[in-house]
Amino acid sequence: MHVHIGPVETPELKRAVLDAGAETAPLEEASALVWFGAGPERFAEYDHPGLEWVQLPFAGIEPWVAAGALREGITFTSAVGTYAETVAEHSLGLMLTGARQLHRMARAHEWTAPEGMRGLFGSTVGIVGAGGIGRALIGLLRPFGVRVLATNRSGKPVAGAEQTWRAADPEGLRTVLAESDFVVVAAPATAETDRLIDRAALESMKPGAWLINVARGSLVDTEALVAALDEERIGGAALDVTEPEPLPAGHPLFDHPRAIISPHQANPASLLMPALARRVEENVRRRMAGEPLLGLVDREAGY
Repeated sequence: MHVHIGPVETPELKRAVLDAGAETAPLEEASALVWFGAGPERFAEYDHPGLEWVQLPFAGIEPWVAAGALREGITFTSAVGTYAETVAEHSLGLMLTGARQLHRMARAHEWTAPEGMRGLFGSTVGIVGAGGIGRALIGLLRPFGVRVLATNRSGKPVAGAEQTWRAADPEGLRTVLAESDFVVVAAPATAETDRLIDRAALESMKPGAWLINVARGSLVDTEALVAALDEERIGGAALDVTEPEPLPAGHPLFDHPRAIISPHQANPASLLMPALARRVEENVRRRMAGEPLLGLVDREAGY
């Protein structure tokens, strides 16, 4: 199989293709394209009649959906699940930081203990969108003896969760929000999940509960969140993603005592390439063997 890597070829991705037993080739000779280094606006330059499969480097592909770049006749795979462990680890770090108020102590200029410190042991954690990240997080949470509630697209039980609801079930979401000490948002960004965590959802959360968003900023209504923090209706928010993104300088969330901002670093560049190379090697191997590919894109679902 001939594979082209572009618009930017990296040594790691080339090695992944070769280790899988395929060959790298000029674009016009390739039936497969490993996309890296640009957005969907450049895809038309690389699309050609012989192209059969495109491996994307992202878990979230909403820009490609919005651009209409997912052409029929081509199999697209995303990197969904590739970065699950990395993002789950970051999620746990944000939860512990909020629970122990580490961010407030790090910002302090005097020897004083902040109010609101709590523990993670024995708490209830709700995972909204318990896919690969959620499952990895459940594994990391196991030593803390937490109770896990979850939602996902299918409603099929998630291993390690006490109960799982379909994402489209509003009663299920309200239950997760009302009973959780920590709510982790890890669902894909689609039309259905836009502003999923709005004013009503925030009002459904337990007083003192923390919201952690490692999905996309569009899933949370930022204005409603700032209001909930100002009014102390929730304990705090730890956000790896925001709407807008990047968050503009001077935004109230940066200095808010109840907010933690990590600038989309749950999957930092230092960890992204090794994980992506492993996914590329596995999917190239699967493609050559005629096996099901990982991360098949569902055009109707948008991910």
